[in-house]
Parts: sequence; structure tokens; C-alpha cells
Amino acid sequence: MAASEREFVRALAARMPRSAAVRVGIGDDAAVLGDGLLVACDMVMDGTHFRLEECGPARAGRKALAVNLSDIAAMGGRPEAAFVALALPAGGPAGMADALMDGLAALAARHGVAVAGGDTNSWEGPLAVAVTVTGRPGPRGPLLRSGARGGDVLAVTGALGGSRAGRHLDFEPRLAEAEALAAAGEVHALLDISDGLALDLARMAEASGVGARLEAARVPVSAEARGAARSSGRTPLDHALGDGEDFELLAALPLATWEAVRRTGLPGGTPLTRVGEVTPLAQGLVLVRPDGGGEPLEVRGWQHRVP
Repeated sequence: MAASEREFVRALAARMPRSAAVRVGIGDDAAVLGDGLLVACDMVMDGTHFRLEECGPARAGRKALAVNLSDIAAMGGRPEAAFVALALPAGGPAGMADALMDGLAALAARHGVAVAGGDTNSWEGPLAVAVTVTGRPGPRGPLLRSGARGGDVLAVTGALGGSRAGRHLDFEPRLAEAEALAAAGEVHALLDISDGLALDLARMAEASGVGARLEAARVPVSAEARGAARSSGRTPLDHALGDGEDFELLAALPLATWEAVRRTGLPGGTPLTRVGEVTPLAQGLVLVRPDGGGEPLEVRGWQHRVP
């Protein structure tokens, strides 16, 4: 039977060799090495994370870097260098690799990221791009997903759901927003919403040993999620909770930090919405309905199946 990605990563972390040189290893948005170096690695593939015939190689290349920059943002860090490995489809159109790297390089240049190396191969399968990004944490050090505390405010940037309408290709990594959050005060936990708010909140809660209350009426539902709901048979909230690939930030903040950010705002006017609070572990994960009643939060979202 195939395992979920979540189960596979948990089992992998338990049996992999460890080193004192690795301060934070498998299970967070990026690893933290002994001197504070952040390392994030992600792969995107044609047919799974994008459709090449629809988006073109430049947007695919941009996304390959952007998902890694989002992981560095989720650690409260600043990216420095990227390493790119390409598996190009044999017999693919001329200029594919150049166009892909042009899209990637444009985003790298905007964020001051050096493309410092990588590898290129061809094969009989679809396009696959693996990018590794290194970076450095901000003045408060790396922001982990494991530090949420009872009473913290849960807040998200942007709007959620319906990312497959195009936002999953063109989203802006929330690097400046993460830096502004840390500058406003303490940030107890941070991660990026790559697989859906419900699933990624569950990951934060599990890593922190806490529960959470998520208020359905406060979840910022995107226009794309509302549009998708008109034909999917699912509610807009369901799309916002489980579609994934939003690449927004989910933060657990002390009330003082939340109030400071409300006064100053985030760069570019990015919204920051209070969606719930952190609770004791025994209370579990609860979805508070608009009528005020509560029910267990269904932990759903995008998960790869691992053979």
C-alpha cells in the first residue's frame, strides 16, 4: 500500500543518520546547519506541479525557484544562492532549457539570489526541475514550525484556495512579509502553506505539541476558490482549506506581535488575517463554524503518494 508523503517523511526522519552539524533536519521548511546556514530543496514536475503545454518553460522555471524561496521565507530567512538540476525530456522543443532558466533567473535577480551551480540531464520522461536554495536567518534566528504556544494568534497572509487557476505559477514568495513579521516582534512558529491550510496547520500543531481553533468565518477565501466552487460541488471554504499550493505564510504570534503588525501593516499591503488561536494539545484541532459551534478539523490537503 502506498504511504502518504507525511507518513513517509516521518518514517524517513526516524531512521536517517544524524549529525551534530545539522541543527534542524527533516521535518521543517528548510534544514539549519551548524553555522546557521538554511538549506531548502524542492522538485517540480510536468504533469504534477504544472502543465508545460499550458504554462510554458519560463513560468515553470520561475515556479521551481519560487517554491524554494517560499521555504526560506517560512524560516524567516534571506536567500543567497540556488543550485538547479534539470531533467529535460529527450526530443523536447529547441530552446526549452534556455527559456526555463530565463524565467528562473529573472526571479533570482529580483531577490539577489546567485545561481551557483547544478546539473543537466535528459531522459524519456517529462520535464523535472529540482532546485536547492541556501540562505541565512534573520536577526531573530530561524523561525521553526515547532514553537507555537497556547494563546498564540494564528494568522495567514493573502487569500487561500483555487491556486490552480494560475496563482500556483505566479505567486510571490513572502520573503519581505516574513521579515516584517519578525521585525514587529516575536514569531513563535512559521511555515508556508504549500499543501493546504488544514494540513499545514496540523503539521504546525504536531511539531509544536499543541492544538488549535480555526474560525471558518475568518479564513480569507480567494476569488479563485469561489470560482472553483461554482463547478466543483465543493464549498469555497473547502477549497481554501485543502487545495494547497497557496504559498502563503501561516504564523503563530503572541498577541503583542499581532497588534504591532495590525498597526504597521505588511509590505506591499499584503493582508494578514487572524484565523484562530493556538490551544492546549488536549483540545485537538477544532474548526469553529460561523454559527459558533465546533467540530473536529478534517486534516485534508495535497499529499503525494509514496510507493
